[in-house]
Amino acid sequence: MFAPDQNRLLATLPPLDQERLFSQLQLVQLLSGTALYESGNELRHAYFPVSSTVSMIYVMEDGSYTEIALVGREGMIGHSLFMGGTTVSHRAMVTSGGYAYRMKDSLIRHEFRHSVPMQQVLLSYTQALLTQMAQSAVCNRHHSLDQQLCRWLLMSLDRHTSNILLTTQEMISNMLGVRREGVTESAGKLQAAGVISYRRGQITVLDRVGLEQKCCECYRVVRNEFDRLLPEPSHRRLSAA
Repeated sequence: MFAPDQNRLLATLPPLDQERLFSQLQLVQLLSGTALYESGNELRHAYFPVSSTVSMIYVMEDGSYTEIALVGREGMIGHSLFMGGTTVSHRAMVTSGGYAYRMKDSLIRHEFRHSVPMQQVLLSYTQALLTQMAQSAVCNRHHSLDQQLCRWLLMSLDRHTSNILLTTQEMISNMLGVRREGVTESAGKLQAAGVISYRRGQITVLDRVGLEQKCCECYRVVRNEFDRLLPEPSHRRLSAA
């Protein structure tokens, strides 16, 4: 069974806020490949993942798309709800199935207005999320595909509870906005170096230190910003009970 405080943002809230809020959340299953919302949709819920990951992606007119942010148990989906908007210009797609806690739009707006701790947590997360978006744009422009793949794998690892990622090379190529053949070649280099093991639909990271050594500085910039703005609570439970 998953608990709300397995999400980093919800775990950061003081006990009194947790006691008031957690009973109003709904645990939902998110299936890989499904969209939580599309560009232009009016948002009705925010999602706080506990074992799933969701990609915020921008879809072009020709149907191609690129990931602009990856969200897991460190964050939430639906920040427009407390930033003054009701619609979004991107799609939120589940990239790794699992569970999340769902919060009604009226509830998150109320909590943002009336709970100082909740407001601080959500604003800090938004700042960290903007850092991730900006650094991803820099990385995609200035760093090699090998480095981009390492960054994406490391970010995915941080949002999971194991070293096994259920994903495909085709999905990764779409997220990075590159050709699948390029991802296949880069993944082959990592496998030959003993850093990862790959079989269809599954990537296992065997050597995280080696993966970090092959990555550019972009991963560490984003990781440091999340750790600075949203330090891990000491009481947080890292795995399902």
